[in-house]
Amino acid sequence: MADDFDNRQGRRLAFVTGATGLLGNNLVRELLADGWQVRALARSPDKARRQFAGLDVEIVHGDMLNLAGFSSALAGVDVVFHTAAFFRDSYKGGRHWRELHAANVEGTRNLLEAAYAAGVRRFVQTSSVAVLYGPRGTLIDETMLRDERDTDDYYRSKILSDREVLAFLGAHPDFWAALVLPGWMHGPGDSGPTAAGQTVIDVAMKRLPGVPPGSFSVVDARDVARAMILAHEKGRRGERYLAAGRHMTMADLLPLIGEATGVVAPRRQIPLWLLHVVAAGYEALARVTGRPVLLSRAMARTVAREDDRSRYDHAKSEAELGLRFRPVAETLRDEVAWFRANGVIADRSSRG
Repeated sequence: MADDFDNRQGRRLAFVTGATGLLGNNLVRELLADGWQVRALARSPDKARRQFAGLDVEIVHGDMLNLAGFSSALAGVDVVFHTAAFFRDSYKGGRHWRELHAANVEGTRNLLEAAYAAGVRRFVQTSSVAVLYGPRGTLIDETMLRDERDTDDYYRSKILSDREVLAFLGAHPDFWAALVLPGWMHGPGDSGPTAAGQTVIDVAMKRLPGVPPGSFSVVDARDVARAMILAHEKGRRGERYLAAGRHMTMADLLPLIGEATGVVAPRRQIPLWLLHVVAAGYEALARVTGRPVLLSRAMARTVAREDDRSRYDHAKSEAELGLRFRPVAETLRDEVAWFRANGVIADRSSRG
């Protein structure tokens, strides 16, 4: 039976970390549409003001590495939605365990403590499919946990971050939390862009030389945002809920991106061994030039390790939360429309 939440009279107040990220900004919009009042944590207030222009959002300037800088803004909050994480830079070459642990593990622990001290008693954690693992080709559910000793640093940081949440629940019987596990998120509002958004941009601009190996579970960030809200409203204390979307190979996904962008997607397969070679070359070039690593060896290893381990069982999320997923083609159309509206890729219909 789901935990009951007291829907008091008046607007409920949500605190969203990572509010300018792909998931965070879509979550802010979903909450506003549901009638919530939102405090949005952002490292760049200027970016947040641009992103939420015209919306009734209270922007809080702060960083997960300095909880004292924004902890006072947790007062009066009904629920914290924690979406912030150190992720992208961890796949740009080199080792980043110190930064990953500080932001994802210590940051989560400190946020829980600060929220509790401020009187908050509800918390929804953005976990990841990274915390799960199963044999290739099998259906993976929330019980199939990954061993943190046999994975990369980012995945390990997410496993340990979730443990902080569960340990806090164990030490505080009056506190409630649930965990939502997204897959590879696409969708509008990807101002980063994320690796998912960059893939769409690269197809649109014909930069992708071929079809990379690997498989993913593709999900709309708006559906993950809805899963976060549903977990708060209907979820059970201490439970994990998958919001991973649909299993797809890159050979499945790229033609759909091609249709959405109006270009012919690449068809030539890139073998896995070549991906490792290219990644090593990019890292060597980055050390010489100082330019960002477009593909790291860590990412190549992740693609190899996770191939055909992206089939997730959403039975629990569907039964307990009522979670549903929109078609991937719809997600990609909206993502491309957002990139065009924001001048990231050219609007092909406007060409003469």
